[in-house]
Amino acid sequence: MFFYLTTLNLVWFLNETAPQVEPPKEGQLSNAQAMQAVEAWKHSDFLCHNYVLNGLVDSLYNVYCKTTTAKELWESLERKYKTEDAGTKKFYRNLVEFL
Repeated sequence: MFFYLTTLNLVWFLNETAPQVEPPKEGQLSNAQAMQAVEAWKHSDFLCHNYVLNGLVDSLYNVYCKTTTAKELWESLERKYKTEDAGTKKFYRNLVEFL
């Protein structure tokens, strides 16, 4: 998945938070360029988030579909599956199934 997101130029959304735009003060015009940048970020984050979700099996999709950003989803998956213990358990489970 990481490689796939890299080829789509979306991988950086796994670590980035949304840019913040200060609301205009009274009497100031809104910063349209900054607002467009935030909207573009949200769109790309949405794509990244959905590519990751679509890569999950149905049972995991149902657990993680409530995440709101790609970063939140990726961090949740890492907390659950990137531990050394989980990798060892997966290895032994696959070995037992093979035998």
